[in-house]
Amino acid sequence: MSGLTTIEDALGSILAHVEVLPEESVPLAVAHGRVLARPARAAVDLPPFPSSAMDGFAVRAGDTPGTLPVAFRISAGRVAPEPLSPGTAAAIATGGAVPEGADSVVPVELAREVDGRVEVPEPVEPGAHVRGRGGDVEEGAVVVDRGVRLGAAQIGALAAAGIPGVLCARRPRIAVLATGSELRPPGTRLEPGQIYESNRSLIAAALSSAGAEVDLLPVVADDEAAHREAIGHGLASADVLVTSGGVSVGPHDLVRGVEDELGVEEVFWGVAVKPGKPVSFGVRGSTLVFGLPGNPVSSLVGSLLFVRPAVLALQGASEPGPAYQFARLAQPLRRNPNRDEFVRSRRRLEDAGIALEPISGQDSHMIVRAASADALVHVPRGTGEIAAGETVRYLALE
Repeated sequence: MSGLTTIEDALGSILAHVEVLPEESVPLAVAHGRVLARPARAAVDLPPFPSSAMDGFAVRAGDTPGTLPVAFRISAGRVAPEPLSPGTAAAIATGGAVPEGADSVVPVELAREVDGRVEVPEPVEPGAHVRGRGGDVEEGAVVVDRGVRLGAAQIGALAAAGIPGVLCARRPRIAVLATGSELRPPGTRLEPGQIYESNRSLIAAALSSAGAEVDLLPVVADDEAAHREAIGHGLASADVLVTSGGVSVGPHDLVRGVEDELGVEEVFWGVAVKPGKPVSFGVRGSTLVFGLPGNPVSSLVGSLLFVRPAVLALQGASEPGPAYQFARLAQPLRRNPNRDEFVRSRRRLEDAGIALEPISGQDSHMIVRAASADALVHVPRGTGEIAAGETVRYLALE
């Protein structure tokens, strides 16, 4: 592992160089996937009034058991015309405001109404089936804290608490650049020695799902002047520049040298990971610069391990990842003494839980084989093997 940075140290170096982007106001209707820059606080008590948890009858607990006249009926969105008098009941719908004077609700299935009177055969506890005012959240309390990425549940909670919009860090602008004279767009005719370019789309998918605005720059041929122009454009226009290919030590690997000429300070080059060892990271001012290897699976692993956490950290995420999950290994995997490995696998649901089954074809160029995988199993560097049945951590491929 001589000269190689560990995954942990590489990620620490990346996050140490992140500066959270400026905040902006975002309407709740378009806030899904955004990260809160400030805590969002409830505009009202929720519920804003004592409400019924059931269709039934609002009563005074002390009047039960017994047969009570139904004084009035309360539907959701309407309030009682008057306080509930002792010895009476009010028919009430789920979500209806419990009238003053009532302290409990009898579910409709536990009562029987005949000719305007309701029979309650069993005693009712005070507070039964009543949602107290502020029982979910009180006005001014934090609904969702800063650093949280908004999913469906958070969006629903914010709306219910009367919050029409939130403050979030703006979306990071990402420029993605692929290098290589052999690369051609999918759908065009391939000449001898040419291959289809796939890494820009792959990287864009991994980063746009993390909240980034991704700009796919044109593919660059193996020419220093072309590299200089394209990389310069990316550095000038983006918060993060991600290049694919050209970061190793071959005669056509021009990216790092050109970036150095353009003022990029390289923080590290080479990580103890397989696939993806030649990954590089640098900065120019506040711009983060990632160099991913050209093999597609290496670019995938690098995007998930290093670039995606940086994108989330730029938005102020409190837990930028990588977002590991845990499951059982279906078959043994040998450790690499020098590098952590990420093994493409399939999740399989069994009685004992999720099992991870490695797929055949683990070479870093085999992106089509990777399409059948939905997990990357992390095999920490070391000696021996991880036995079948052991718990391992993995990254989900969505």
